[in-house]
Amino acid sequence: MNKAATEGFSLEEEIIRVTAENIERLPMLEPIFERHVQNLAAAMKGFSGVPAEAELVGLDYAGVGAALAGIGPHWLAIVCEAQPWDGSFAVAIDPNLLFSLLEILLGGRAADPGEWVPRSFTSIEKRLATQICGLVLSELSTAFAPVEKASFHVSHFESSPQATMIAPAKSPCVKVTLNVTLEGRGGELAIVLPHNTLHPVRDKLSELVMGESIGTEDGWQDRMEQALSDTSVRLTAILQTLRVPLSDALAWRKGQVLDLGIGPDDEVAVAASGRTLLRGAMGRRRSGAAALRVTEILFDRNGVIR
Repeated sequence: MNKAATEGFSLEEEIIRVTAENIERLPMLEPIFERHVQNLAAAMKGFSGVPAEAELVGLDYAGVGAALAGIGPHWLAIVCEAQPWDGSFAVAIDPNLLFSLLEILLGGRAADPGEWVPRSFTSIEKRLATQICGLVLSELSTAFAPVEKASFHVSHFESSPQATMIAPAKSPCVKVTLNVTLEGRGGELAIVLPHNTLHPVRDKLSELVMGESIGTEDGWQDRMEQALSDTSVRLTAILQTLRVPLSDALAWRKGQVLDLGIGPDDEVAVAASGRTLLRGAMGRRRSGAAALRVTEILFDRNGVIR
């Protein structure tokens, strides 16, 4: 190791730098995690009920030991399993993110984030961390799907990132750092993926797909369809539309009977936002409640109104 190569670096930093330079790069991981942070922001917003942003801070190659050593010693460390790859990896959660989410969920949105004194995590805090990790893993599975379908699950907690055993210390890995912000507060997440765990998909991750970042937009389409399917729509049943002089309408009084000019066999139109979606015949259930039997649908299977 010559002087020029080590200038500006300590011996340990130089060893880490040289080791990282010799680790095989997996180019497809970058677009995968770019998609991951987009999905994660939406998932965090749904979970917390407040605007959320997620950012890919870093994607670095190093030995497993060096990667774990670079994580804060007081971060909450979780060992996760990748199936069907039959491998392990680690997720570490910054206490600032954990307690920011806890304060928000308890209704303390307007309060300034309190300063956390390092201590053991309570069962409630670990339960919340499991939920956060579950969101991260679910969206990671979605992000990986266009390349290779896999499922990721929480295995167990470790006392610290440095005590986490997922692979030999000198084994190569990729360390992904994410930043999550919720209403101006939050913190970071670190994901340490050993190359051994990624070995079953190494060939697919080694070649960057040109053009589209990864795969297709099926995941986004499924997400949009799911979001729309859960949306409430206000429907209006229209018995009849009348055109009457304004003077007659102004003369109407409480208790007056209006002739709508419809018979028992006339159909009712059902509309949403002023657009007719279907028609139906009026009837009653045995309970006496009014009901409608659909006789004509005015939109196709894609939701386009004819």
